[in-house]
Amino acid sequence: MIDKFNHEPGKVTREALKLWFQHHLKYTLVDDKFSATKMDHFISLALSVRDHLVSRWLKTQQSYYENDVKRVYYLSMEFLIGRLLTNNLINLGIYDEYKQALDELGHDISELEETEVEAGLGNGGLGRLAACFLDSIASLGIPGYGYGIRYEFGIFHQKIVRGYQVETADNWLRVGNPWEITRPRSLLPVNFYGRVESIQNSAGEMEHQWVDTQDVMAMAHDIPVPGYNNDTVNNLRLWSARSSRELELESFQAGDYFQAVQNKHESEIISKVLYPTDDNLVGKELRFKQEYFFVSASLSDIIRRYKKRHTSFDQFSDKVAIQLNDTHPALAIAELMRVLIDIEKLPWDKAWEITVSTFAFTNHTILPEAMEKWSLDLFERVLPRHLKIIFQINQHFMNQVQERYPGDLDKMNRMSLIEENQSKYIRMANLSIIGSHSTNGVAELHSTILREKVFSDFHEMFPNRFNNKTNGITPRRWLKACNPELSKLITDYIGDSWVKDLSKIKKLQDHINDSQMIERWKKIKNDNKKQLAKYIKDSLDLEIDPNSLYETQIKRIHEYKRQVLSVLHAIALYNRMRKNPESNPTSEISRTIIFSGKAAPGYSMAKLIIKFINSVADTINADTSLQGKLKVVFLPNYSVTLAEKIIPASDLSVQISTAG
Repeated sequence: MIDKFNHEPGKVTREALKLWFQHHLKYTLVDDKFSATKMDHFISLALSVRDHLVSRWLKTQQSYYENDVKRVYYLSMEFLIGRLLTNNLINLGIYDEYKQALDELGHDISELEETEVEAGLGNGGLGRLAACFLDSIASLGIPGYGYGIRYEFGIFHQKIVRGYQVETADNWLRVGNPWEITRPRSLLPVNFYGRVESIQNSAGEMEHQWVDTQDVMAMAHDIPVPGYNNDTVNNLRLWSARSSRELELESFQAGDYFQAVQNKHESEIISKVLYPTDDNLVGKELRFKQEYFFVSASLSDIIRRYKKRHTSFDQFSDKVAIQLNDTHPALAIAELMRVLIDIEKLPWDKAWEITVSTFAFTNHTILPEAMEKWSLDLFERVLPRHLKIIFQINQHFMNQVQERYPGDLDKMNRMSLIEENQSKYIRMANLSIIGSHSTNGVAELHSTILREKVFSDFHEMFPNRFNNKTNGITPRRWLKACNPELSKLITDYIGDSWVKDLSKIKKLQDHINDSQMIERWKKIKNDNKKQLAKYIKDSLDLEIDPNSLYETQIKRIHEYKRQVLSVLHAIALYNRMRKNPESNPTSEISRTIIFSGKAAPGYSMAKLIIKFINSVADTINADTSLQGKLKVVFLPNYSVTLAEKIIPASDLSVQISTAG
């Protein structure tokens, strides 16, 4: 059966799609029409779609090797990729064909789309930006890779109980992940703890060896990232932690079965959960180990790939570009220096030149708590060699600062990698700036604040290193996929070039007086609002008016996001409508204020904000005197999938976070 068709571009038929779907249901899942569940049907569909990606995936990677291209590596603790089925079908250009094929088999593609479990690999804008970047990189045909952690459990599943957030485990892998390819034969060692030995080599120079370490193995899991309509398929490689086989064998042979199990647990907990609570020493150490685990494995993989075509590191920064998505991967700077100096035996100045030329850094926020700092005690215990390297980086850098600004001790203290108060800390943001050739903010105002306030000393010293890259979105997911009717309308009027270049959407201005287009646009918006109203009714048993203005604030719950301000606005509206409903102009506008977002489990104030929202909602929604003209809604368990329901229906998106 398989020989009768293939998955080459341009050779897809509905009959072939049906055969491949049925093949996976029978031979991969060993199911039939009597036993298969909806999840089985989704997995069969996902596997058959993945098969379409495989030849493109292999050809893409082969072309990168053959042409020895420069590759972009995006290191991020989060990849908020959302569901992949619809996005992959759209980018492959076979969505309609699959929809028709499934219809003929008696399956509704929309039901299977809703069956997919969203990957628990991210939390907020940082992770969503990473996912949009990967889609854009592939759609532009740029040789690119994402690197992160394959968390067994996502951030958490949010429930609302009596108005309060309750966290439960997000076991997103409970039925497996049909999109990924696991690479168990290629395990990479990652070292922790141990000590540093210094010896003098035959040339009289000091060399350093990191010895007596505890090893954890990193296993790769690859997820294909298809570009839109271009046959490029890049790779998102995620690492899971596995116990070192040597340690397990040693413990079992000694008869210490409990210790063997304990070793396995301590190793594999590294990739268990996204952002473990760090309000205690154990949590801090685990998060620190997570960050080093994924950058160490990723750099080992990047260097392995580079060495397939190169015998020296002279061209490393010409062939490798590494983007640090915030400070979480900043340890990669010290790790690359360690590899180049200790393993590859490069001189310090050459290694540092390569490192700075290779790395670029994206800063996401100016919040003090987001400027990562790690205590010297933790650093020295977990990564002793890296601490010595950071000390040496700092010494070289402080010499430069002293030479440039002689006698300015305050500036030296501000720019130092080491914060020296009552306790000493390593400043990861400073390391990221010093060790990168480019530092960017994610909005014009944010970048201005970085240059003029937060990192003004660094900008004064390295003015050409700072720039702005305003965050964007992928129009494939956030318009074509989640708002298909509006996408069709836009394409009917201006063509489909906007799908790869959103600036082309300006052509719609030529049709602003077209009454037919305006009416179609209004109907699409109204239909989207009705769909969201139905979802809210089904989820919360709450009726809202689809004709009301939908005011939405959907993002992480945080004081700087200022959800409290929106709640106070709702209270002010409520009080005015109660006091004088007839003369109040706002009473003429029905309004539904919609919130969604998660609070970090250890962030008590953010959790109280959720309670505040729900308490206000209970009061307002129960007041029949308003005649439904004002409603407040909190939709639990915010995710990419939920955002895809809310955004097409939104009339007013509230963006009132503090500057930067």
